[in-house]
Amino acid sequence: MQRKTAIFIVILTFCSALAWGRKEDSLEQLKARVEHGSTDEKISSCLEISERQLTALDQLYTAGNADQAKTALDDIVMYTEKGRDLSVASGKKLKPMEISTRKIVHRLRDIKRTLAFDDQPPLDAAIDGLERVRTDLLSKMFAKGEK
Repeated sequence: MQRKTAIFIVILTFCSALAWGRKEDSLEQLKARVEHGSTDEKISSCLEISERQLTALDQLYTAGNADQAKTALDDIVMYTEKGRDLSVASGKKLKPMEISTRKIVHRLRDIKRTLAFDDQPPLDAAIDGLERVRTDLLSKMFAKGEK
């Protein structure tokens, strides 16, 4: 019994060390994976790009860099839409795509509340577009008679 526990602990420690040492891909590597990866990799990469750019968007607005924030916002919308297109076409990762899109919309609304009135229209347009993305994903997920 003690030997099994010891082996389990060694394996767990090894797996933890591997996970800890794993490097995060750069944004450029993720963008390349969207163009050349498998369908699952493309969808996952689109989600990760959107989530990373959302974090960057928040930081850029906080720092007062509205022009760079606009570029990040464009990436968020573009890669979320691309992920939706891939998910709907393949029928894969619809649920994670919808959940991520919902979280992105929620966070964009939070960011919008912190901005001056003049800086809000681009976020309004992005939120509206991402809500359409969610609607498309939900329509595909709950389509009657189709699978």
